[in-house]
Amino acid sequence: MSTSKSSTSICSKLGLKPITSQNLLFYYAPAQGILSYTALSVNVMNPSLVLRIFPKRDITNILLFNTLVGSGLYLYNKPHLSSLSTKEKVLYSAFGAATFSLGSVLIWAIIRSVVPENVALCTACGVGSGLALIKIGKSYVETVDSLVPSKP
Repeated sequence: MSTSKSSTSICSKLGLKPITSQNLLFYYAPAQGILSYTALSVNVMNPSLVLRIFPKRDITNILLFNTLVGSGLYLYNKPHLSSLSTKEKVLYSAFGAATFSLGSVLIWAIIRSVVPENVALCTACGVGSGLALIKIGKSYVETVDSLVPSKP
């Protein structure tokens, strides 16, 4: 059995898309961006917890970078941007990714200032609000995409 068929078979059994360059960029990178975004929410809401896991390195910028790449690639490939030039798609997807990610960091900083200092509560608020923001953002993009006439 070839490696391509083998990886396709494993992916399909796990319910994942086959490993292709298109799927790596527009499925797996955004999925990895969601993981980084969730970790970023914990990092902002509960920095002491992340420092215990990574005591010698501040991973905030790594998580933010991965979040920006994942959400930017997600937006870049959406139907509502498909008719634009590459330059415009890059600009708009980068703007959307930065606005979403940095806006989230601001929201978490505000939440952190009003939530009592409790490790479990701060972590739950960070992850919960992060997942809610992802769901709202995804729903928004799907709504915008639904307004674009489908190609025949």
